[in-house]
Amino acid sequence: MTGILTAGAAAAGAPTLTVPVLELENLSVSYADRHRRHRRVIHDVSLSIAPGEVVALVGESGSGKSTTAQAVIGLLAGNGRIDGGSIRLNGTDIAGWSQKRLETIRGAKISLIPQDPTSSLNPVATVGSQVEEVLRLHTKLPKAERRQRVLELLERVGIPDPGRRARQYAHELSGGMKQRVLIAAAIALQPQLIIADEATSALDVTVQRRILDLIDDLRAESGTAVLFVTHDLGVAADRADRTVVLQGGRIQEQGPTYEVLARPTSPYTRQLIADAPSITGAPSVAAGEARPLPDAGRDNAVEVRNLVQEFAAGRNLPAFRAVDGVTFSVPRGTTHAIVGESGSGKTTTARALAGFQRPSGGHIIICGQDLSALDAKGLRLFRKHVQLVYQNPFTSLDPRQTIARIIEEPLLNFDAVPRQRRDAAVRDLLARVSLPESLLAKHPRELSGGQRQRVAIARALVLNPEVLILDEAVSALDVTVQSQILALLEELQRELDLSYVFITHDLAVVRQIADTVSVMSNGRQVEQGTVSEVFLNPQHSYTRELIDAIPGNRKAQP
Repeated sequence: MTGILTAGAAAAGAPTLTVPVLELENLSVSYADRHRRHRRVIHDVSLSIAPGEVVALVGESGSGKSTTAQAVIGLLAGNGRIDGGSIRLNGTDIAGWSQKRLETIRGAKISLIPQDPTSSLNPVATVGSQVEEVLRLHTKLPKAERRQRVLELLERVGIPDPGRRARQYAHELSGGMKQRVLIAAAIALQPQLIIADEATSALDVTVQRRILDLIDDLRAESGTAVLFVTHDLGVAADRADRTVVLQGGRIQEQGPTYEVLARPTSPYTRQLIADAPSITGAPSVAAGEARPLPDAGRDNAVEVRNLVQEFAAGRNLPAFRAVDGVTFSVPRGTTHAIVGESGSGKTTTARALAGFQRPSGGHIIICGQDLSALDAKGLRLFRKHVQLVYQNPFTSLDPRQTIARIIEEPLLNFDAVPRQRRDAAVRDLLARVSLPESLLAKHPRELSGGQRQRVAIARALVLNPEVLILDEAVSALDVTVQSQILALLEELQRELDLSYVFITHDLAVVRQIADTVSVMSNGRQVEQGTVSEVFLNPQHSYTRELIDAIPGNRKAQP
């Protein structure tokens, strides 16, 4: 059995071996296709995690990260199987255990914090009852004591008014709150190992930092080992003692995080680091290097003046003001970013810019047209000039349509365009977004996430718009695919003189692609200026908090 040399023991001159909490040795996993042929997806993976240690498992989608984590906790899909190797928990090999036997250690010895809290929580059960379920299954505590323990756990993870929150349902909580509920359930029995599978990837940077701080506090208090499954090298840099890099189900390299990030030996790791804005962006901003603005004197493609957006709040209640007095302009051919946490008013502003809702006050002038002065017909024609690219292309693309039909559809909604010209336009755009013509007959489900987002961009460009509004358009992508999409957007901007309004919560991406930025909080614009001005000399405390929370800013040290 492999042991781990503890640093304190070595320093004292009496080296001792500590049994790892988790040790994988030559783990191999395969999935069966519909013909029951098994395809190997994990190849001889070996790693270990000591008590109190944090290990990051990084790589792109399809690299095998989540499959490795699922194998550890015994939650492989029905067509998955472990082909070989061992999974030792505190020295005991659990690789061959039955599901019934594994259920005795899930929650008690190993806990999982999944990526999507919305789909992980039962919508028809209160959040308190879901946390209590772990205690009911694994302890003999009386009901009153279980419920008291639930309140203590919710308070421990930073949920205010736990008595009220425990009686609420998942839809009544924010994303950050829901993730805290899952953490409360995961730590209820003080497990020896927590697996966090992209547990913060969908959260705003400030909420992400609070969640990661919480996990770190719990690790320090109880000696819990943590396996971080993530594609975010910034998170690994900040939080992990060691990092394991996976590609195609094979380990490319592993070691202390600082050494892996500072002196990568694998070409794949070097590419991941080069593509990660949270790792590569910080030095350029610190040095004052920013994207050069286009020539001064350009006219504005977008002007927003004192924008107000209100929504009815119910009978006898004052209207809810989601956007309050936002003002900014976007010179033609430049990129303006709007950043802030969920609920800050970013997406509401984007929808107003796209003409999906009429402003309650103020003015939006795009390509010289004041949206408030347009009737229904004028607004429809206006949408030829402005197109919106959404966050999730899988839900924004019609799954029943072929890629060719998806891209050409906007042409059918306006003036009649002959089929030959439509086909030529579709093929031209597919080439512009670097996709092969062989995809034209396929459906969205047959494409990767990055390919789907390229299709969404091609669809947005088919009407030759002057302005693209990109609402979290790269936030769901791995760093390598994200880097490719950002490079594509910059290339298209140069070629077509496009103007972008880029909605995002990721400030690392902002400093890579944007020229100017507005920072929003609770519907108000708290800061606005060039990216270099705002990042190097933030004036508002909220902006400073956002910048401080960017993963990778803490930097792992030797």
